[in-house]
Amino acid sequence: MESTQIEVTKKLLEINTIKIQPSSPFTWASGWKSPIYCDNRKILSYPETRTFICDKFVELIREKYPDAEVIAGVATGAIAHGVLVADKLGLPFIYVRSKPKGHGLENLIEGDLKPGQKVVIIEDLVSTGVSSLKAAEAVSNFGGEVVGMVAIFTYNFPHAKENFKKAKVELTTLSRYQILIDLALAEGEITKEEVESLMEWREDPANWGK
Repeated sequence: MESTQIEVTKKLLEINTIKIQPSSPFTWASGWKSPIYCDNRKILSYPETRTFICDKFVELIREKYPDAEVIAGVATGAIAHGVLVADKLGLPFIYVRSKPKGHGLENLIEGDLKPGQKVVIIEDLVSTGVSSLKAAEAVSNFGGEVVGMVAIFTYNFPHAKENFKKAKVELTTLSRYQILIDLALAEGEITKEEVESLMEWREDPANWGK
């Protein structure tokens, strides 16, 4: 899996999907200061990378979840990736909203999900894991069986790992934080001093930079 994660991380860096700026941090919606920003929506604008990511998801799902019956994308970032993967696997697709639609049927899940169907959830990015696990909970509440979750990238926050463990949801990612930092350092995009700050952020993102 690590060789795949290295390949994917290189692809993400090539198209500037991930920006690392310890000296000029970004501000997340939560108010947290972050030395890194990951925008996997950019992948969709690069056909070669888009296909590569799709193929890696397909390989991963066929290997780990051969009995998967439905692919679910988490809105909004993973909808397009999920559709591409479901199409390649020849499986039904659904997507999970962050909150119920405010009109019409007020759906939380869009598409047909039958009770007992085995579902693999696709995420584009996992940070704290809260929104990802809410999607998994929604699928379970609608009668689906979440057999696993796959994502493009994770920051590997310690509390996120704990959240997934408590929820008993298996998460597998095509790229991860440590490999990103190792590659960025090897390619001279960051310094050893910046690596120290980046690792401090990963351990305690809520208080970093205060």
